[in-house]
Amino acid sequence: MGHENITEFILLGLFNDEDAKVTCFVVFSLCYIVILSGNLFILLTIRGSCLREQPMYFFLSYLSFMDVCFTSTVAPRLITDLLAAQNTISYDSCLAQMFYAHFFGATEMFILVAMAYDRYAAICRPLHYMVIMNRQVCYVLLMASILGAFLHSILQVLIIIDLPFCGPNKIDHYFCDIFPLLKLACTDTSLLVLVVITTTGMISVVTFVALVISYIIILSTLRTRSSQSCRKALSTCSSHITVVFLFFLPLIFTYVPTADSVSNDKVFALFYTMFAPMFNPFIYTLRNTDMKNAMRKMWCRDTRFEGK
Repeated sequence: MGHENITEFILLGLFNDEDAKVTCFVVFSLCYIVILSGNLFILLTIRGSCLREQPMYFFLSYLSFMDVCFTSTVAPRLITDLLAAQNTISYDSCLAQMFYAHFFGATEMFILVAMAYDRYAAICRPLHYMVIMNRQVCYVLLMASILGAFLHSILQVLIIIDLPFCGPNKIDHYFCDIFPLLKLACTDTSLLVLVVITTTGMISVVTFVALVISYIIILSTLRTRSSQSCRKALSTCSSHITVVFLFFLPLIFTYVPTADSVSNDKVFALFYTMFAPMFNPFIYTLRNTDMKNAMRKMWCRDTRFEGK
């Protein structure tokens, strides 16, 4: 390995304005609390109700878990660094943060694909749905998502681990990511930038396009259904589509162009590391009758007859 001269990096964060840092400390702290409580609320509701037997909510519970894990790799350091004098991170911790951010983020991406497949089976193949999406298939899709994410994350680490770092150690970002690290390497990394754009960028684009096409097929199938079943399926699909756009578009803007737009990357990264995980619980509950009923039964039990 070629990082003998660099044992730690300095994270420059989002900006240098001290007044804005205090404001953002409060805002991001509240966002993180909402992310933790909202996603854990969904997770516990599904696990504690009969919804856990349905494939869609099986995946939704894991999506919520991944949201918590994904944001927790980035948010605590982002929040504490806003009030710190100097934001240093060791070389090993930097690589670990990059690995876990990519691992949980990619797992979430693949789970969204599994959820789209589940909706396709439910709406386009309703008579065979329980056979197509039995519990064994759900676990296979989940394990495939985790394995795919692991391979993707290991690739990011392998790209960085042999690079020489001998000069500047200031990362122009609020967490360790591959593009900012490639910019600090004491060697030509233009080929590696293309590798990252081809892997992470194209995976994001291809997955996003596949998801959009699948939902177009699903929505075109709904036109032949009765208005009641159409409304229910439409509300579920619209929630999924909203989450897909919230998560994928900033991801694509980050990894598809070039490594030269790191300042913009920081803004885009906020959307998929903080804002999308915060809005997901609201998107999946506000228009979902099954979730609202499950929440009422589990968290708002009628106590009028207790003690009689």
